[in-house]
Amino acid sequence: MKKNFILFKGLFLETLIWSHSALILKKVFYEKFILDIRYLTFNWNEGITCILFGFLAASIVYFIFPKASIGRAVYFKIFRSTEMDFFSRPYFFNGLFHFILTLITSLYISQVSLREFFSREGLQGAQRIFWSLATPNFAIINETIFSAIETIYIAFLATILSIPIAFFLSFFASRNLVKNSLFFRITYSFLRLFLNLSRSVEPLIWAIIFSVWVGIGPFSGMLALWVHSIASLAKLYSEQIEAIDEGLVEAVAATGAHPIQIIWFGVVPQIVIPFMSFTIYRWDINVRMATIIGLVGGGGIGTLLMQYQGMAMWNEVGLLVLVIALIVWFMDFLSSKIREAIK
Repeated sequence: MKKNFILFKGLFLETLIWSHSALILKKVFYEKFILDIRYLTFNWNEGITCILFGFLAASIVYFIFPKASIGRAVYFKIFRSTEMDFFSRPYFFNGLFHFILTLITSLYISQVSLREFFSREGLQGAQRIFWSLATPNFAIINETIFSAIETIYIAFLATILSIPIAFFLSFFASRNLVKNSLFFRITYSFLRLFLNLSRSVEPLIWAIIFSVWVGIGPFSGMLALWVHSIASLAKLYSEQIEAIDEGLVEAVAATGAHPIQIIWFGVVPQIVIPFMSFTIYRWDINVRMATIIGLVGGGGIGTLLMQYQGMAMWNEVGLLVLVIALIVWFMDFLSSKIREAIK
């Protein structure tokens, strides 16, 4: 049963790869390069056709030419264990084919144009902007420093408020602590799903949501970083808990201690230092993020940057960029020194 499931996963992966390439060949190479259609459209019938073609091509490769199958190479070690050099293996050339197709399509979709990049007008515009950025206007230094301080405090508060919640959730999100209870295993699954979903939404999106919820300003920016920090720290904390020495936990449990005592005396002493290191690193990340979420009304120096950029006041933008760079450099230096000190 397990082997059949692995076979299915390998075939499914192979089908995805070939279906993707089939869609590329039809839409980009055939319609764009051969038929020279200016505006490409998409309908679901085309998608279904490409999936069917991908399944057919994948089945041929998967069952008739298994050594060239990427799916088999991923899920079956025997197809990777060969004396042949990696760059001479059949599935390498199969993967290279799909990679080249994807690369060409990426260049097309991104509308890469070296002619525009090196055009005279483009270079003149870039020179004008870079010169303005290199000559910052220090007349706005007071409000810039205030906004920079606001950014640091937004990040600090978001980090501090996320610590207790992430600390509490991390124990329920650790597989090694919930393996003996059906209730906690279910809790673990739902909590992991919730944390992954929360972490997958970028702080920029959370800032937009909270800007509508509580209004534009530092509070919405702090809430955005707070939510994302909880999910990120809980994940980091739980992974550290899963890496603890089980022997110490078993020794405490052998004394007849209560489950809470087991965690407090068997788990917590092993995770305090790594948790502190993760938290300081998260504050460093939040400072960087706080400069970005201001672009959507999250307060701090990012909001000021958005205002001056919108008015094309590049000398003022140059000062803001300089201050942001100094903040990021200082926070990176400070956090690295603190992490070294607590190791």
